[in-house]
Amino acid sequence: MPSPRPTPGCPMESLLRTLMGPWTTYILWVLRTQGPSRFGALKRQVPGISAKMLTDRLRLLEAAHLVVRDYARTIPPQVTYSL
Repeated sequence: MPSPRPTPGCPMESLLRTLMGPWTTYILWVLRTQGPSRFGALKRQVPGISAKMLTDRLRLLEAAHLVVRDYARTIPPQVTYSL
């Protein structure tokens, strides 16, 4: 007898897992209310977050296509994050 195929999970599950991460909703709220921000400005607008955590969260949000990372090849490089 063949084993039953697993039923697919809720399509919203991956989105909810992404949003429920630490600092994620706060970062999205800041980007929504303040508009596009560079990393340093974003770090100042989210008090208490470490640079490593902010970097990790922004990478996760970028991979999920919730945040856009705009990289300008200037000296010094300018990276702007937006929704």
